[in-house]
Amino acid sequence: MELTLFALALLASLFLIPLGLPGTWLMIVAAIALNLLGGADDRVGIVTLIGVGVLALVGELLEFSVTGRYTRKYGGSRRAGWGAIIGGMVGAVMGVPVPIVGSMIGAFVGAFVGALVFEYTRRGADAGSASRVATGALLGRVVAAAMKVGIGFAMAVWLLFAAWA
Repeated sequence: MELTLFALALLASLFLIPLGLPGTWLMIVAAIALNLLGGADDRVGIVTLIGVGVLALVGELLEFSVTGRYTRKYGGSRRAGWGAIIGGMVGAVMGVPVPIVGSMIGAFVGAFVGALVFEYTRRGADAGSASRVATGALLGRVVAAAMKVGIGFAMAVWLLFAAWA
């Protein structure tokens, strides 16, 4: 019974990731809870917990760095890359009051607006180049979210197999 509940918790956590919520970290919490409820016989070993913890950390780092990298790939400055990262974080927080998809939409819009403003206020930047850079930031945020979902899926499979074994 607890394995079924664990699988449902992993699935729910996986759906939280694209919404900008901490689904990868909730998977780790669910695995720790499974161990605590399982008594003396830990179902998920410490090596697995450390491994998925490293994956969760890599997912977080990718989420921020890919956005900035795409911003620069589309001609943006370092400043615009930071604007995309900061704007994405601010947008995710601002979007929280909107039910279900608010934080995701907020992060996408925030990355776009942050890169646009930071690039446009740079010396010599025009509206067309700032718009292209902001589009790159938006695409970077989408790619980063997809990569993080992929990492979350790998974590869920690893944890499920570890608990089942």
